[in-house]
Amino acid sequence: MSEQQRSALTPEGRGEHLARLRATTAENPLDVLVVGGGVNGAGAAFDAATRGLSVGLVESHDWASGTSSRSSKLMHGGLRYLQMLDFKLVAEALRERDLLLEHTAPHLVKPIKFVFPFFKKVIDRGFIGSGVMLYDAMQSVGRKRAVPFHRHLLHDKMLEVFPALDGDKAVGALEYYDAQVDDARFVMMLVRSAAQLDASVANYTTVVDYLHEGERVVGARVRDEESGEEFDVRARHVILAGGVWTQEQQELAGADGGLEVLASKGIHVTVARDRIPAVPDTGIITQTEKSVLFIIPWDEYWVIGTTDTPWTQDPRDVGATSDDIDYVLEHANAVLKDHLTREDVIGVYSGLRPLLQPVKKGSDKGSTKVSREHTVMQVEPGLSAIAGGKYTTYRVMAEDVVDFAIKDTEPGRPSLTRSVPVIGAQGYPALVRDKAAIGRRIGADEIRMDRLLFRYGSLLTDVLALIDEDPSLATPLEHAPRYLRAEVVYAARAEGARHLADVLERRTRLDYETRDRGVAAADEVAALLAPELGWDETTVRAEVDAYRGYIEARLAGEATASDAESASRIATAAEVPARG
Repeated sequence: MSEQQRSALTPEGRGEHLARLRATTAENPLDVLVVGGGVNGAGAAFDAATRGLSVGLVESHDWASGTSSRSSKLMHGGLRYLQMLDFKLVAEALRERDLLLEHTAPHLVKPIKFVFPFFKKVIDRGFIGSGVMLYDAMQSVGRKRAVPFHRHLLHDKMLEVFPALDGDKAVGALEYYDAQVDDARFVMMLVRSAAQLDASVANYTTVVDYLHEGERVVGARVRDEESGEEFDVRARHVILAGGVWTQEQQELAGADGGLEVLASKGIHVTVARDRIPAVPDTGIITQTEKSVLFIIPWDEYWVIGTTDTPWTQDPRDVGATSDDIDYVLEHANAVLKDHLTREDVIGVYSGLRPLLQPVKKGSDKGSTKVSREHTVMQVEPGLSAIAGGKYTTYRVMAEDVVDFAIKDTEPGRPSLTRSVPVIGAQGYPALVRDKAAIGRRIGADEIRMDRLLFRYGSLLTDVLALIDEDPSLATPLEHAPRYLRAEVVYAARAEGARHLADVLERRTRLDYETRDRGVAAADEVAALLAPELGWDETTVRAEVDAYRGYIEARLAGEATASDAESASRIATAAEVPARG
């Protein structure tokens, strides 16, 4: 089997991965079992696999189904953390961003330009300007710059670059560069990268207990959520990358202590691209009293967010409230000339940041004061946990937690993820050079080709092979024309999609890219998935009904005034059908 074949998360391959996990024994355990399929768990599995270790990765839902698919979609140093004097975190994040841009994931991470408007000519230009100058200086220490240097914009030039800004309020601006990423696809590609190096990976596989020999954790008992089967997975080391579910998993393991994680909710809204005129690939960043507001260009729309508020409900039921949406629009309108209304909102998504809690329980300190620098901790002998950090520093976090877990047994196995690219990077530049010819071959314009290359990198050749076999797959989806029918088929054949929601929410992003949240496309997508996943008509109907019910529950939550009300609406519906 080739590396490309090993990386494909096929329906048949999932059974093979489960069989390899099931075959572990006390005498023949995995070197590392990772629990949690977000960016930190996927990154840890990839890291461990690059060291030549035998690796397992399990996730109770879909890859990146929690926080890791609901971010601001930025790979950035975090200007905000300079204000908190968290220089180490910012410098680390900038190094990692540049590594992704230039070497390990240029197909998944791309530069983006931001305008930071000034409202007080002297104070803002001095304060913000000095901060961005330091930000830029950190990018130039000991390495070649991956993005251009910042520049100051006078009032007229600011409006030329971003004409949608309110020129009566903003007196000038500063322009600088960062990077953006499709977060859910990035995680899925990390999982595929781990699988390419022989890691055994399985989504919809829940840890129901941790195995002990004396005080030491020696693996986990897992349940395949599709069959209901439970079995033991033995491992020398277990790594918990549970995000906001960290404490729940620590309690399941029977640990006396462990990491304390504070859940902070962030929401984003999307609006049509033509509602906010600007120079292409240019966004806005500005501060609010609670967080940082981004207005980020993405494909044919804008992503606007975020909030930063404590979340005390069940993490599974996170959702936006009406007040959250109004808050984002209000702060966007504070800098825009033409105000946005609720009618402009195409979609909404919500996620929970897993922030380390440095104060005792019961403290009233807000989550915005919590540092995002990560921590690795031994929860029990044989069980290590990681939390904190930020999306951009996932690779460092993965290296640190694997180093920590194997320090006594495999000290001579260094991480190789600084040099080993994420799958899809090798051969990507050649495809970029050939994109015009490829576009003519499949009838795709430059916009669609750029979109396809950003989604697949060199793996686009696999998608094109499907079209060669069946030219009808080059047809766009009727109710979601930015995606080809081939992309849906490929999601099932190679990207580990098991349910309709996996495709509508994470392999594509129709749940916030279309006003109907992907409901209109559900029947067509389900029909394409059915032969790939072996669905009969009853299963197809159950998948479509479940997704529609889930979207209705989310929309109901968005009409409420409190987190408790929103969570109660969302809790009434699951995005995938119940087993059996």
